Parts: sequence; C-alpha cells; structure tokens
Amino acid sequence: MTSVLSDYAKRMARLSARIFNEVARPTNQKSMKVVKLYAAKPIEKSPEIVEYYPRHVELSALMRRLQYLGLYRDEHLDFTYEMKRLRALRGKVKPKKGEGKRALKKK
Repeated sequence: MTSVLSDYAKRMARLSARIFNEVARPTNQKSMKVVKLYAAKPIEKSPEIVEYYPRHVELSALMRRLQYLGLYRDEHLDFTYEMKRLRALRGKVKPKKGEGKRALKKK
C-alpha cells in the first residue's frame, strides 16, 4: 500500500532531509553507496593518516638551524654547495640578467 502524502508533508519531508543531511528522495542501494562516499570524512583529514608521516617542513627548518649552529652536518647539502662552487670557479654558472652575450655585444 502506498502512502499518499499531501504537498505540505512532502515539502516538510524534503526540508527535514536537507536539514539533517539525508537523501531527500528515495534512492536505490547503488546510489546510496555514492551518497555515503561523499558524506564520509575525507581520508586526508583523518588523524591516523596525518600523523603517520613526519612533519617535513618543521624538521627541515630544524635541521637547517642545527647545521647553522654547527651541531649537524648534511653531507649531501655540503656536496651540492661544493659542486656549485667548483662550477663557478670554472665559469659554468649562468650570467646575471643584463650580463649575457647579447648585452655584451651592445656595449
């Protein structure tokens, strides 16, 4: 037996569904699966995921500070700086703006 609702009752049912974040019209199981997916809290906001990995920004800033104070040595960063310094000694660095070949021709 189908229940015949008045227009007022239908509107109130829809309004109630909107207020309580429920589906306003009857839907099948397949559609309800999608509704539940969108209603769920995002995975990237859950504390288990957020706290699983270390805080890279804070850690790198801390390590840079310790390196500046001389309490920590980052050998890879030291190697990178040394390679840049050696390239500069050989003249392999990019010229500054206004010091390239084209700018030197005009002078």
